[in-house]
Amino acid sequence: MTENTHIFAASSCPHAVTAQDVAITICLNGEAETAALAARLAPYMRGGDVLALWGTLGAGKSALSRGLIRALTSADEEVPSPTFTLVQIYEPDAAAPVWHFDLYRIEDPDEIWELGFEDALHMATSLIEWPARMGSYLPKQRLDVVIEFAPEIAETARRITLVARGSAWAQRLQKMELASE
Repeated sequence: MTENTHIFAASSCPHAVTAQDVAITICLNGEAETAALAARLAPYMRGGDVLALWGTLGAGKSALSRGLIRALTSADEEVPSPTFTLVQIYEPDAAAPVWHFDLYRIEDPDEIWELGFEDALHMATSLIEWPARMGSYLPKQRLDVVIEFAPEIAETARRITLVARGSAWAQRLQKMELASE
């Protein structure tokens, strides 16, 4: 696993990275390393957090979500993709509930309210695949997780960039990075 901290414009995420944002890029090779990153990130998640998962089809958004949910619940938790249900809810024993949204099939941003998104914002950690479908409803304070294929490293490699939008996530990412040194 290789890692560096910097500011840059992530191509998969349409929002420009500003000077106030903190970004960490990590190169991973395979699902085991993705699960390890999720386990590192999970202790920093709080109720009310939004993690916006950006990436093309098959990039690994669901794999990272599965790793996060299993890190918060149990290693054998069944975590199906919410592609058809649009949202799956998990109740970890020692953490806020986790709402896993897959917005690929919604056609209008207003549909997120029918999925209970307002409740999730108040009490849960929200993992959102295909966040662009939310339009202007995507919260400004969030953690963007940009997942890109990295074939120049290895066939199964991914480049994951964590972009802290707002001071709360910036502080947590810096703590996470210090803890890994």
